Order: sequence, then structure tokens, then C-alpha cells
Amino acid sequence: MKTILKRVLLTIVVLIVFLQVGKASISLPEIFSDNMVLQQKSDVILWGWAKTGETVVVKAEWMDADISVKASDQGTWKITLKTPAAGGPYNIHLKGYNEVILKNVLIGEVWLCSGQSNMEMSAQSGINNADEEIKNASYPEMRFFTVCSSTSQYPQDHFAGRWSVCTPEEMKTFSAIGYFFARKLHSELGVPVGIINSSWGGTPAEAWMPEEVIQKDDFLREAASKQKPVPWGPVEPARIYNAMINPLVPFHIAGVLWYQGEANTINAYAYKEMLSALIRSWRNKWGYDFPFYFAQIAPYKYGRPFEGVEVRDAQRKVLGVPNTGMAVLSDICDTLNIHPKNKQDAAIRLADIALNRYYKHAIIEDSGPLYKEMTIDKNKAIISFDHSEGLHSAGDKLTYFEIAGEDKVFYPAEAKIKGQKVIVQSKKVKAPLAVRFAWRNTATPNLFNGANLPASCFITE
Repeated sequence: MKTILKRVLLTIVVLIVFLQVGKASISLPEIFSDNMVLQQKSDVILWGWAKTGETVVVKAEWMDADISVKASDQGTWKITLKTPAAGGPYNIHLKGYNEVILKNVLIGEVWLCSGQSNMEMSAQSGINNADEEIKNASYPEMRFFTVCSSTSQYPQDHFAGRWSVCTPEEMKTFSAIGYFFARKLHSELGVPVGIINSSWGGTPAEAWMPEEVIQKDDFLREAASKQKPVPWGPVEPARIYNAMINPLVPFHIAGVLWYQGEANTINAYAYKEMLSALIRSWRNKWGYDFPFYFAQIAPYKYGRPFEGVEVRDAQRKVLGVPNTGMAVLSDICDTLNIHPKNKQDAAIRLADIALNRYYKHAIIEDSGPLYKEMTIDKNKAIISFDHSEGLHSAGDKLTYFEIAGEDKVFYPAEAKIKGQKVIVQSKKVKAPLAVRFAWRNTATPNLFNGANLPASCFITE
């Protein structure tokens, strides 16, 4: 009797398992969850998994009618929702063999923050005025998603992470740059803001790019080979992209903030091409040319001469890629600390670029002076800049200008402002051919424009 009973129970268990497997369940990637923010006034793609042929019915509370899609023969589904203007909270209902409800969803502006430790750095890591900032960080319409650090040799569909509402407890461990950027946008635009933080300290750009981008380019492949293994994270091409960016695609974002470059001082000569390729590859994966704004790495006492400034100058040249912007941080840094504590001003400068260029919210000067061209007048080099209105020195005289002639030896130069140009000369150089500015790892120059934004380093071609 006991044997028969055991067989009956076993049969029931097997049938239950079979029925559960046969039915399957609607499931979603982790980026879709309670408390999330979706990009306003956009065609937002939802996607996930279900049983082959299963009908997935989706109804968001802002929609007049539901829409449906059948899972493919691979058990995947994808559907497009049109989002309204900023607002909420809403619920989103998904129904198939099971039901999923996404609760407390806001519609607003969504930005992806990525890079290395200066993007990863949180308020509790020691930023300026940390205690006060944490105490006041209650913003129900600001939401955070932190992607947990992970690597993969192959592109992944899932990662670990969750959406959370901005509270002091959540803010103190979140990206400080991401928080202050969101706070500025939320204050100025009056809409919900969602920030996705996918960053990892000490990691090079190569690890954040699709592998095929590097493998198909001899120059990038050679440059990537210069990276050496380190104990704190991967350096191989695509290892972080596969695990921490690919699962996001094609979650609709307004744009990207990037703070990275310190880990590419080893191959600084290639950073212009490396970061430009990364930007193009991400835009290609998402399918549209979103804005990509980045922080120029701050002056710091690196080990080898010029390795830091070479990355900074490469970043300046990346501005040749359309729809990019750069925040120069040379005046708010600590040359003995690779992690400057003033994350507030760094984030506000990035936010001002977004507010000015992307949102057209306020027409302001959002960049410091950027080298434009050089002309020669006898023994003088005349330097022209973009973003040069109100050009001035923060001290008695301009610092960190150097000039060279045919021998390519750079000498300290006398530099004077004349209108929106700088006149550079030296008694040691009778026929100048080149000028460089702030060409030191630790240079903190004093050339600013009328918006009190610092000029970027440069070397003339």
C-alpha cells in the first residue's frame, strides 16, 4: 500500500512539474521592474521571454487599449509602447500564462552613467559635504538602477541590479555624479529622472566595447594588447560590455554620461580612436545617435610624464564625433588624489551641457575654451579658441603656455590675452611652429572664459 501511495505521489509531482514547464512564464530582464523610469514621449521597447507561441498581452495605465505579441520560436518576445509626456506613477500589466505587474513606474528622462571609479564613486566614499548631501537626498521622482559588477566572455541577456527610489539610504551608495546630474535635471525640467549606473573602477575603455569593434580594427587591436592584467578588474576587450551593457540594449535612454580614461594612460596615443569607436558602437547597438557627454579626466600625478595629459588631449579631440560634449575639471581637482571630491560641480557641468544642447532649456555657455587654430605673425603665435567670449586669466598672468620652433624643443612662453585670442611668444624661439598648453600631468592652468569654465589642454598639430 505504501509503495502504491509513493508512486501516486511521485506521479502527481511529475505532472505538476510537467504542467509548469509546459506553461512556462512571462519573464523580463532585470531593467524592467517596480520603481523604474521610462523615457517620455518615445517608442519604448519592452522585451522578455515566454513559452514558444505564448501570447503576451501588455496594458500600461496610460494606454487606451492593450496590445499583444506572440513569443517567437526561440521563446522571446518584444513589443513597443508609446510613452506620454512625463508623469506617473503608473502600473504596467503583462499577462500570458502568468501575470506580471510593474508598479510605481514613472515617465521622464533616463540617462546611462558609465566609466570607471570616478563615475562609480558614491557620496559615502568621501565627496565634499557628504553628510549634508546624504541627509537631504529625498526625491521620490528620482530613481536609480545600479548594475552589479560582472564579466562575461560572451554577450549576456541578464545582469544583477534593481530600480530604487531616491532616499538618503539609497543615494549614499549610488554614483555621486549620477545623483547630482539627476538632481540638476529634475530641478530645472521638473520631470522624473532615472539614472542607470553601470561603472567599474580601474577598467579600460576596451573592456566596455563590443569585441568585434576591436578585433576588426588593427590599430585598436594593437592598442588593446598594451593592457596588462590587474587584480581589480578585467582589461580584455568586451568582458564588461558583454555583462554590464549588452543586457541594457535596447532600453530607451536619453543619453550617456561617461567618466573614464585613467585606465587608458597605458595606451593614451590610441584613446581618441578608442573612445570614438566605443561611442559609435553603442549608438549602433541602440539604433540611434543619443548624446554622449563625458568628463575630461582631472590632472593627477601619474607615474610617466605626459600620460595623463595625453588622454585629456585625446578626449578633447573626441569632440569631433557629432553630438558629444566635454566637461573640463582642471580647476576642481586634487593633483594628489585620482578621485576628486568635488563631484557636485563636475555633475553640474555635465548637466549644463545636457540642458543647453539636448533639452534647449537654457541657452548658456557650457564649455570652457577649446583650441581652434594657430596663426603665426613673425615671432608670435596667435591662438584662437572656440567658446572664448570673456577670455580672462584667473591670476596676474597666464600660466602653462609653451612654444617651440623647428628644433621641436618647447620653452616656457609669455602669453597675453588680446580680445578672444592669446598671443604666445618667447625670446628663445624666433620662428615658432608649435604651441602647447597645460602640457603636464598635474597642470592646473588659469585660462577661463566668461562663464568661468577652464580651458582644455592642447598641443597644436
